[in-house]
Amino acid sequence: MEKQTVTIYDVAERAGVSMATVSRVVNGNQNVKPATRKKVMEVIEELDYRPNAVARGLASKRTTTIGVIMPEIDNTFFANLANGINDIAAMYHYDILLATIDSNHNNDIAVFNSLLAKQVDGIVYIGYYLSEALYQEFTRSRTPIVLAGTRDQRHTIPSVNIDHFAATFDAVSMLAAHNEKVALVCGPLTEFINSHEYLEGYKKALSEYNRTYSEGLVFESQYTLESGKKLAARLLASGATAAFITDDLLAVGVVNELIDKGHHIPDDLEIVSANNTIYTEIVRPRLTSIEHPLYDIGAVAMRLLTKMINDDEIEESEILLPYSLVMKESSK
Repeated sequence: MEKQTVTIYDVAERAGVSMATVSRVVNGNQNVKPATRKKVMEVIEELDYRPNAVARGLASKRTTTIGVIMPEIDNTFFANLANGINDIAAMYHYDILLATIDSNHNNDIAVFNSLLAKQVDGIVYIGYYLSEALYQEFTRSRTPIVLAGTRDQRHTIPSVNIDHFAATFDAVSMLAAHNEKVALVCGPLTEFINSHEYLEGYKKALSEYNRTYSEGLVFESQYTLESGKKLAARLLASGATAAFITDDLLAVGVVNELIDKGHHIPDDLEIVSANNTIYTEIVRPRLTSIEHPLYDIGAVAMRLLTKMINDDEIEESEILLPYSLVMKESSK
């Protein structure tokens, strides 16, 4: 037998009060007599009443839900960002609707439109890559959107990130100081963050140390363990004695393959990775890496979104948080 939905009217009738009184009790309004509050709460428990968030949203023109779009739910980089988003969302009484896009971004617009159809109050987009088609959809939408962990090249969508150009420059400078050939391993150069931040930071560091830039030392790759394993031999064959690898899991794949083949890290290849996630700690040797304040990036992005939703004054729409280079065992 189908369970009948209990409404606010049912609670009010059983408790002998108005629906407005029940609403005040449910919403924590203190302007209710203690005895009345006690009676209403007893009826709510007895009837197992659950407030209808959809109905509240129709009345207030808000759903108190936030859409979060991320590419890979099992990647610790994105998971840590999502934790920061979730905690601040809970603080401001928002629920999270999590949606993932496939590795080729074939469904990114469909995912975005699906969240809009659910009337979310705002969206946080997490990812390395923002396609041109999705960017156009974002700019057409009236729903507030914040990018976390990436940014658009036109600087029109609010974002929270680190300065990837500066972080790459620091990492590659450390390697170039005592290596003639330093490789860069990143995602596809068709993506803005790879071509304009990682690559340009890499080139600047090489120039500072009078190292020759060579396209043969730049490797485009997917961010997977298997991709790292396949890449390891090519890195050594290029003559590189050091590499800056812009994803931890990818770097772990390189390390594991080289170790399995009898090579030594950092003697045969110095490695610095980009995100300092748990992967850098569980591999041996442990990876020197760029420390992102991942939780803080997610938390600040969510706080920025709440300000946009409420039309609060925003002092800065592109926020860069501090990073650090954490020295471990994969570098000299």
